[in-house]
Amino acid sequence: MSGGYRRLTPEEALEIVKKEQRGKLKIFLGYAPGVGKTYAMLNEGNRRLKRGQDVVIGYVETHGRKDTEAQIGNLEIIPRKKIEYHGMILEEMDVDAIIARKPEVVLIDELAHTNAPGSKHKKRYEDVQEILEHGINVLTTLNIQHIESLNDIIQQITGVAVRETVPDSIIDNADEIVAVDLTPDALINRLKRGDVYPLSKLDECLSNFFRKGNLSALRELMLRLTAEEVDLELEEYMKEHGIENTWETNEKIMVCITPNPLSKKLIRRGARRARRFKCDWVVVYVDCTHFLAPKLTEKDKEVLESHFMLAKQLGAEVYTLRGKSVSDELLKFAKKMHITQIIIGHSQRSWLQTLFRGSTVIKLIKKAKNIEIHVIPYTK
Repeated sequence: MSGGYRRLTPEEALEIVKKEQRGKLKIFLGYAPGVGKTYAMLNEGNRRLKRGQDVVIGYVETHGRKDTEAQIGNLEIIPRKKIEYHGMILEEMDVDAIIARKPEVVLIDELAHTNAPGSKHKKRYEDVQEILEHGINVLTTLNIQHIESLNDIIQQITGVAVRETVPDSIIDNADEIVAVDLTPDALINRLKRGDVYPLSKLDECLSNFFRKGNLSALRELMLRLTAEEVDLELEEYMKEHGIENTWETNEKIMVCITPNPLSKKLIRRGARRARRFKCDWVVVYVDCTHFLAPKLTEKDKEVLESHFMLAKQLGAEVYTLRGKSVSDELLKFAKKMHITQIIIGHSQRSWLQTLFRGSTVIKLIKKAKNIEIHVIPYTK
C-alpha cells in the first residue's frame, strides 16, 4: 500500500457523493446596476445552448434594456408563477416547475430578491439552494451591496441602507464567481445614454448612488472580494492535491459585543477581517455580575439574540461568558482560545462606572500580551 493512500470514511464518501450530485452555482457579481451582469449571464446561457446543453431561463429581469432583451435569443423561458396578494397579482419564479422540467442549467436573475408573500420560500437564494439540491446547475446575478457582511460598509459609502441581503455562506459555497467589471466612467456614460434607467432619472442617479466616488469604492470592494475567492480556490486546490500550503495562518479573531444595536458593526468587521486572514473567529458576550453593571432588559436580550443570529449566519462561533470583571473574563477566554486579534467597541460605561471599575478597553490594552486590540467607534 502506498504511503499517500488513505481509505475514505463512510461519512467522507457520503459528502463527496452529495457534492457530486448537487448542481453547480456560478455567480455573476457586479458593483452596481447597469454593469452588465444579466447580459453576461444570458450570453453564457446562449453559448451553452449552442454547445448542446439543456438551458432554460427561470427568471430574468431586463428592466427594459434592449441589448439585454436581445440576449434572451432562443433560450426557453419557464413561465412565472402568479401569486395573489391584497388584490394584486404578483409574478415570481416557479421553483417547482423548474425542478419538474429538470434542465442541465437554469438562469436566475437577482439572487438577493425577496419573494412575494405566499411564495414557497421567503428569499430567492433559498429557491436557488433547493434547485441546486436537485442537481440542476444555476447561473445567477448579484451586486456587491447585497452581501450581508458588507452591509454596514456599503451604507457608509453610499448612504443607502440595503435591506435585501444574502448570507456570506452563499458566496463561500459558490463554485465560480465572475466579476462583471466596467469602469465608473463607462457606467456613467451608459446612464447618460439612457441605457440603464430612463433619462428622467439621470440627475437623481448621478447625485445619489451613482456618484463617481461611490462607484469607485464599490468597484474596489468587488474586485477585492473576487481576488479573495481566487486565493481560496487556489488554497483548496493545493490541499486537495497534497501540495504543502505555505499560506497557513494561526490568526484567530475575537469580537466582543454588548446589547448595543451597533455591535452589529463589530460583528461585520470581524467577518470581513476573518475572511481576509482566512481564519477562525468567535463572537463573545460577557454577562457581568458586578453590582454596578446594568441589568439586561427584555429589549437588551432581544438585541443580543439578533447579534448572535447574525454572527452565526456569518460563520462565527458564539460564546456567552459570566463573571464579575468583563476584561478578566475576556482575557481568560482569549488565552484559552489562542486569540490573536480582539475587536471591541469604544467604552460605553458612565463616568461613575469608569471611576469605580475602570475601562474594559484600557484594561485589555494593558493586560493583553501578544494580542492585537482593534477599538472600533460605536457610530453608524
